[in-house]
Amino acid sequence: MSEQSPFDLPEGDPFGPHTLPYGVFSTAAEPAVRRLGVRFGRHVLDLSALPEPLRPAHAEVLGAPTLNPLLAAGRPVWTEVRAAIRTALTDPAHRPAVAPLLHPLDDVTLHLPFDVADYVDFYASEHHATNVGKIFRPDGAALPPNWKHLPIGYHGRAGTVVVSGTPVVRPRGQRKAPADAAPTFGPSGRLDIEAEVGFVVGAPSTLHEPVALESFRDHVFGVCLVNDWSARDIQAWEYVPLGPFLGKSFATSVSAWITPLDAFDDARTAPPARDFPLLPYLDDAAAEPGGIDLRIEVRINGETVSRPPFASMYWTAAQQLAHMTVNGASLRTGDLYASGTVSGPEPDQRGCLLELTEGKGPFLQDGDEVTLTAWAPGPDGARVGLGEVTGRILPAPAAP
Repeated sequence: MSEQSPFDLPEGDPFGPHTLPYGVFSTAAEPAVRRLGVRFGRHVLDLSALPEPLRPAHAEVLGAPTLNPLLAAGRPVWTEVRAAIRTALTDPAHRPAVAPLLHPLDDVTLHLPFDVADYVDFYASEHHATNVGKIFRPDGAALPPNWKHLPIGYHGRAGTVVVSGTPVVRPRGQRKAPADAAPTFGPSGRLDIEAEVGFVVGAPSTLHEPVALESFRDHVFGVCLVNDWSARDIQAWEYVPLGPFLGKSFATSVSAWITPLDAFDDARTAPPARDFPLLPYLDDAAAEPGGIDLRIEVRINGETVSRPPFASMYWTAAQQLAHMTVNGASLRTGDLYASGTVSGPEPDQRGCLLELTEGKGPFLQDGDEVTLTAWAPGPDGARVGLGEVTGRILPAPAAP
């Protein structure tokens, strides 16, 4: 039987011409050379080597070792490049020129696809915030009074954002249970996952000029999966009054593929009904539907433990961007912001072990491997794939 052509994708392949996510890869022949690529089925198209007739204008951005020059080029260039890539992969006349540029996915090494500038993490799922609030404040209000009026977030650590497949070393820090007389120091015993969705900023903004809801597509390039690991015991002792610090900064894993925002046009959905009138800069009643119907799956050691629905998120990515800049803060190319833990209304839709076990554990053990995958509805019944984000827990280093 002859080998199937890389252009002839299986029916329903989530990485067809309607998806075309971007990544950075290297080959065994040139392991030190990083190239931009686009995933097509089980292959990666080398964008740096597109022949002259297929190279889009502004093709110089495709020769970089990271996505950042393409991100910075802005939406008109993103649209033009995406259209040129789709033509190269779908027009049979181009197959002889394109075929040598398709590398089997299993034969390449994937890298962090962009240089992360800043990292912000939000807290946008009402179901997650309510579940966590009930665990920590059983006798009080589950949600803080500001939760329905603004997207709560915090500024995280960009330097420890790592690509899928990077091991996660169990963090050490101070812990103090309520019954303990004094804090102790050591490895986290309550290491957790947080299934999230990330948004990658392309075009920067000007200092002191907020980004309005309607400008969301002008600045956000694409979407990725995020596992924002959390050391619950370290976080519980340190977070009052200033919020997460060492309990969150040791690792944030992202998928190797950044899927362009335009790939999700068929997955747009309205967010949940608002319980309070929103201030004008957050009011999206007249805007395009801000939710995205992403179906996430969480597996631990190969077993599915949760299927969180992103469509249930109370705050949208556009509202998060508007709030993040309303005080005049500027965007930089390569900024990453994440949704916060995605959880749905059902027990099997919770996006972290804290919720899944109602705070009792068990939490992650050394050697555990966590994988997040996701897809969204695409055109004509197709699926848009987001790849995966995987991390295996390694033991904490020896005490200094």
